[in-house]
Amino acid sequence: MRSGTCLLLCAALLCPAVHADYEDGLAAAQAGDYATALREFTAAAEAGLDLAQYNLAILYFTGQGVPQDPVQALRWTRAAAEQGHVNAQFNLGVLHYTGSGTPVDLQQAFLWYERAAEAQHAGAQYNLATMYETGEGVAQDLVQAHFWASAAQYNEFADASGLLERLSAAMTQEQLAAARQAFAQWLLAL
Repeated sequence: MRSGTCLLLCAALLCPAVHADYEDGLAAAQAGDYATALREFTAAAEAGLDLAQYNLAILYFTGQGVPQDPVQALRWTRAAAEQGHVNAQFNLGVLHYTGSGTPVDLQQAFLWYERAAEAQHAGAQYNLATMYETGEGVAQDLVQAHFWASAAQYNEFADASGLLERLSAAMTQEQLAAARQAFAQWLLAL
């Protein structure tokens, strides 16, 4: 048997136990038993379950059931984000933007916001729009700012309308037309 096939088979056999650990952790967290949630999320997170990694990161970030630890929050957020967990991707962007558990890194914040934004995370779309508006971590681009603000508004982010108004007032007619065309093409591709 090839080693890749063996790994897949082993992962499939472990999966029910990993999900059971995660489900036990979730039930414990909902009941306010954060010590149990920590233990169960840790077991499932170490086995590679992105949901457990994401929730474990939240426990470390908030200090529920464990001393607050931004480095561990970053570690587990990154693990989940790298597996494609959209909320973890957004949170990783926030951690890099604010410097929580890591030095401020606007390029990394932009990268993770972009990944989450492309997966329809409205908060990430809004944050990308503001980064493009101000030129923080990326070259200033009002067309891209308007595009991402439009996407955030489409996904019902509360502050997106105000940002769109502000951007529209600062843009030329050509910029506005380009942003609207890009947004229309994006909508057609959904």
